[in-house]
Amino acid sequence: MIELTINKKKVRVEKGITILYAAKQNGIHIPTLCYMEGVHKFGSCRICSVEVEGARTLQVACMTEARDGMVVHTNSKKVLKARKVLYELMLSDHSKNCLSCNRNQSCELQQLGETLCVSENRFHTSSIREQIDISPSITRDLSKCILCRRCVTACKNIQEIGVLGAQNRGFDTVIAPAMDKPLNDAKCSFCGQCVVVCPVGALKETDHIGRVWDAINNPDIRVVVQPAPAVRVGLGEMFGYPVGTSVTGQMAAALKLLGVDDVFDTDWAADLTIMEEGTEFLHRAISVLSGKKAVLPMITSCSPGWIKYIESYYPQLIPHLSTCKSPHMMLGALAKSYYAEKINVEPEKMYTVSIMPCTAKKFEISREEMKNRGVVNVDAVLTTRELGQMIKQAGIDFRNLEGENFDDPMGYSTGAADIFGVTGGVMEAAVRSVYAIITGRELPFEELHIPAIVGLGQIKEASLKLENVLPDYKMFEGFEVKIAVTSGLAGAKILMEQIVAGTSPYHFIEVMGCPSGCICGGGQPRSSDPDVRNKRLKAIYTEDEGKVLRQSHLNPSIVSIYEKYLIKPGGHISHELLHTHYVDRSEEC
Repeated sequence: MIELTINKKKVRVEKGITILYAAKQNGIHIPTLCYMEGVHKFGSCRICSVEVEGARTLQVACMTEARDGMVVHTNSKKVLKARKVLYELMLSDHSKNCLSCNRNQSCELQQLGETLCVSENRFHTSSIREQIDISPSITRDLSKCILCRRCVTACKNIQEIGVLGAQNRGFDTVIAPAMDKPLNDAKCSFCGQCVVVCPVGALKETDHIGRVWDAINNPDIRVVVQPAPAVRVGLGEMFGYPVGTSVTGQMAAALKLLGVDDVFDTDWAADLTIMEEGTEFLHRAISVLSGKKAVLPMITSCSPGWIKYIESYYPQLIPHLSTCKSPHMMLGALAKSYYAEKINVEPEKMYTVSIMPCTAKKFEISREEMKNRGVVNVDAVLTTRELGQMIKQAGIDFRNLEGENFDDPMGYSTGAADIFGVTGGVMEAAVRSVYAIITGRELPFEELHIPAIVGLGQIKEASLKLENVLPDYKMFEGFEVKIAVTSGLAGAKILMEQIVAGTSPYHFIEVMGCPSGCICGGGQPRSSDPDVRNKRLKAIYTEDEGKVLRQSHLNPSIVSIYEKYLIKPGGHISHELLHTHYVDRSEEC
């Protein structure tokens, strides 16, 4: 421990921490902008400057280590003046269209101005970089970039891709892909983690709100909406609910009040995905155990950010991917085939909207592979944040809504579908059903959870020995299934390198593009709660555990659609509508 003085107050702190953290531990707030605890520490904005007696210049609190005997002033006249000037200089080449910016009233730069009591802008420049880069998923507005480099850290250090970086020098510095290319020409996964950490409006999801309103207000169009599992534990934060509050029923009610025709649930399609993906894994495993050729490990394909990553960086491993479409694409395909036929509406007059915690889903719907009979499966994707904006725009009193159910025939789901929203959930849901199909019994774990793959670890693994199997699956007797789960592309890289080297011990791998899975996807509400991941994770598992049916193959609505339309999992109709292929993108950039 060391002792120092901060604002005439003697404090004792652990040796090795920064002035910023020492002050925070003792109830002293130092304003920051570029700093993000546990994520980004660079000192580029210098807003956290403090005066240290004996130092020639002001010191950056987020970078400077606290030392024994140090005397620090966080609010001296010199410090307050410097912070104000630094802020005004940032404003001088920052776009001033705050009222029309999507981050208005949730902008960290705006909030900082209030904290610093800045009431005027004394400096002006004509060098504002008016450049907009619009990709299918992410829009970059360089006129609002403050060069904090948070996005660079998220891309390089967290996801380990490094698409974004500082280009040029001095006043010409911009944050962009190499050679100042647009995002669409870089090997970007569109995961949106850069969007989540951006403190201003320089990075945002590419807007689909306008096109959705146009569809809702078109009397010739039937609008079908479906929300993903993670949306129900994130949307409430847009309306002041505590982090981790589930608002499933209110969400369904709000969607209906927006004026859409059908409110289905992506959870329903998650159960369907387990039937298709589980069957695919069984077929591959049976082939291997029978001495035939099949590609293992099989890797899940629900995360479009992860899919674009493997296409760009490990295209030789594409055969390991499940051929299943992601759940919302499956529902979109069935809405424009099975449901369109059922209600006698032409597929071209169906407009499907997915509410997703993900920015990469916006890119996914633009893929040529995501069409059937010339019609796109999903027409628009709204992030959780965009849905919150639309509900507010429509004047809906969300907090006083009474919960409603989703519509039939694609609205009922089991608990296995809910856990698609967290890392490990897809794998656990698949194992729940595959194990039951092979053995005729439920998983031998309390509450159906597989403890080894529950939680937020980067790479989680488990094995499950199959014994006393049913006669039709006798080849599995004594077989030990080895599984692995990762979230975030840094973890995916580790597992892919094992496959490339021929050292992977696994049979089945789940990969989610965003750290922690969809609960912290690029389209989820931004949160300052340090425990946001655990709280949203707990809410998802509470949804699962609160349902009567918790295994996908027991969903009566799923059983019914196979009886009436799809015939069987992995069958001809399923392959036409619910499966796809992926492409080598390694030479695109």
